[in-house]
Amino acid sequence: MREVRLISDTNENLGVVPIKQALAMAQERELDLVEVAPNAEPPVCRIMDYGKYLYQQKKKERAAKMQQKQIEVKEIRLRPKTDSHHLGFKVRDARKWINDGMKVRVRIWFRGREVSYPELGQEILTEVAKQLSDVAVVEQEASMEGRSMLMVLAPSPDKNKKKS
Repeated sequence: MREVRLISDTNENLGVVPIKQALAMAQERELDLVEVAPNAEPPVCRIMDYGKYLYQQKKKERAAKMQQKQIEVKEIRLRPKTDSHHLGFKVRDARKWINDGMKVRVRIWFRGREVSYPELGQEILTEVAKQLSDVAVVEQEASMEGRSMLMVLAPSPDKNKKKS
């Protein structure tokens, strides 16, 4: 006859009992007999309300999911001919977003023959990275994707440590 180590619904260790007796005790209390450690010798079973247990687990998962911080990625779109004054506004917005803990994607759009001069876009991206170097680090270096050049900036880890 197979035996199990039984734990009651009040977390009390009832010792090693035959499985039929454990089932009878669970039915007597109108609860379920749940195997919690099948690899133990003898296996460990617990008397509990399994439906209630599953409900509480889902509730914990939902609470944990709500506590997670979603990192938002904002985007700044520029052109190779963007002047320094306009660039200043965009950098100011990016600085605000980075200070709020968001990542910033800087995209340079090339139109027509501008795509023949990627070094213009590279210069702008380098300038943006330099202006934001005190609050951000370059997470993804500048790279061409079709007719646009992309760079991703993330909040600097040093800044996060000072905040704590």
